[in-house]
Amino acid sequence: MGTKLVTRAILCGLALAAELAAARLTEIHVTAVEPFADGMAFGAAGAYERVKGTFKGELDPSDPRNKVIVNLDKAQKNAAGRIEYEADFYILRPVDAAHGSRKILYDVTNRGRQYAHWMFGDARTVRNDPSAAEDAGNGLILRRGYVIVWSGWDPDAPRANAGLAMKPVIAMNGTVPIARVIRDELMSGGRGPLRKTFRLTYEAATLEQSQARLTVRRAETNPRREIPAEGWAYVNAREIRLLPEGTAPEPGSLYEFHYPAKNPRVLGIGLAATRDLVSFLRYEAADSKGNANPAGAGVRHALAFGRSQSGRYLRDHVALGFNQDESGRKVFDGVMAHTAGVGGVFLNYEFGQPARTNTQHEDHVFPENAFPFSSARQTDPVTGMTAGLLRNDGFDPLWMETNTSTEYWQKGASLLVTDPLGTRDLAHPANARGYLVGGTQHGGQAWMTSTAGPCVNPRNPHNPSPALRALLVALDEWVSEGKAPPASRTPRISDGTMVTPEKLAFPAIPGVAVAHRVNEFGVLKDWVKPEMDLSQPYRPLVPQVDVDGNETSGILLPDVAAPLGTYTGWNLYKAPYVEGELCDRFGTYVPFAASRAEREAKNDPRLSLEERYGDHAGYARRVEEAVKNLVANRLLLAEDAQQFIEKAKSAETAKRFAR
Repeated sequence: MGTKLVTRAILCGLALAAELAAARLTEIHVTAVEPFADGMAFGAAGAYERVKGTFKGELDPSDPRNKVIVNLDKAQKNAAGRIEYEADFYILRPVDAAHGSRKILYDVTNRGRQYAHWMFGDARTVRNDPSAAEDAGNGLILRRGYVIVWSGWDPDAPRANAGLAMKPVIAMNGTVPIARVIRDELMSGGRGPLRKTFRLTYEAATLEQSQARLTVRRAETNPRREIPAEGWAYVNAREIRLLPEGTAPEPGSLYEFHYPAKNPRVLGIGLAATRDLVSFLRYEAADSKGNANPAGAGVRHALAFGRSQSGRYLRDHVALGFNQDESGRKVFDGVMAHTAGVGGVFLNYEFGQPARTNTQHEDHVFPENAFPFSSARQTDPVTGMTAGLLRNDGFDPLWMETNTSTEYWQKGASLLVTDPLGTRDLAHPANARGYLVGGTQHGGQAWMTSTAGPCVNPRNPHNPSPALRALLVALDEWVSEGKAPPASRTPRISDGTMVTPEKLAFPAIPGVAVAHRVNEFGVLKDWVKPEMDLSQPYRPLVPQVDVDGNETSGILLPDVAAPLGTYTGWNLYKAPYVEGELCDRFGTYVPFAASRAEREAKNDPRLSLEERYGDHAGYARRVEEAVKNLVANRLLLAEDAQQFIEKAKSAETAKRFAR
């Protein structure tokens, strides 16, 4: 080889090394490539395969895009002065990349779990290692040819059942461990199982009881009652129990534990890890060791989806500037944040606790709801800050926020489209859309039943996923083709579809306990004490309802547009929990009577099925009308439209009209 060719090869190699070094993901390690669904073909995309592994990266603590990470400067550095991290990843990709869409759909894991198949595919279960066709449900996101990506971002996410997490990076004061008094809120039952002991979020720095304090109160607004030292004990540095031996925590009561904790994790690294992985999959051919990009070449676009905790994570991802990588490239082109309300994740804090979620009763005084709430830029009259969720820095994704009715009661969702005091409407900026899926509850999905669970009323089984599927397609078209999605559909102050809770015109249905108060919040001044300033609270509003108690705004899927009952986003706890408090994030379902005689016998003010539809055929016609309108407005896919019509005409539905 000639000297010029050797020199050129060296220069090309150096250029490639520099290019790879710019991508802060340093190594991607594939541990397994396995067939999915026995090689079954999913439309034109064909067969899929599963790719599992880990990835490593390093962060420059002096880069302005990383400086927002709390305690990054206190993490151990390598010889190059950078902070290293490692996390899990999982990919479903077309076996033949040429048959795929060359688009990434990144599903932010929720407590280590995958949700895309559950939400978009109506799969019956949440599996973190999907392997069979049934795990993909209707297979929509596979039929659309996406490379579907999941990764770990929370070191405390459960790894059980193939959950995805990342290795913890510990903050230190030099060589000295960081320790300070923090607060855990502990509850038996409700969101989780009944407990005999309580697990702590962090390791106690000392087991000396005099350094800790345990209190209990029945409800969030009740005074705290201290439990004396002889009433509790450490089981170990991560667990406490009540005394005497065998004493069980009271279901639903709030136990609050102040204790000296140690070894805070640098949790904000999780945001950077997601950024770096998706950026690598989009833009790089191989890592610094020559390992090939498992997403394949030629990725054109990247979309992101998150629900609940992971939807709030995406709000933080955008607001904190993580949609720009260290090389100045955009990460996600489009984002759909579902059931996030106005919150973020208690992640980028010293001693953060990302598993928490603020509601009226539980986790109420922990970081989650803080200005800016809306994608629209505005000035907050409470704090004096001027900001919006979107940064307007050239790296904002096209933004979609979808919420259920519950988020208006528990998660302040009205503040997405009003000023912070709820006095006037706000419009979304041109690159954002917002949608309420009317008459749904926070965890709504296919296959739900109306059992009461911990609530006093039967829970809401309405499934919002048909609307989400249509909106995902619209988001993709917005990103890929520049085709504007459907206009925002949310309640508004100006037309009376959004009101204060006391103005809710809910009918007096016999036997139904009605919510009268939303989850209220103000500026959180100190989460450890805790202290929230309610001298000038924010003012969440709720969607107004019709004479049946069904909402009149948002996307009204056929189950609400042509209802067989009343669907709400709220419910109340029943004993042994705290009666009268909002029942976590559940809604209520109350079916209509079949006939006028049945309705009158029950003293039900709502028209019966007989009175409103005449007969089963009349109901089916109303469903067809609703379906036609939704499809025309790109709020329902044709395949879902057909299923609604078939269900409406089915023999099972006909039984509802039997008298």
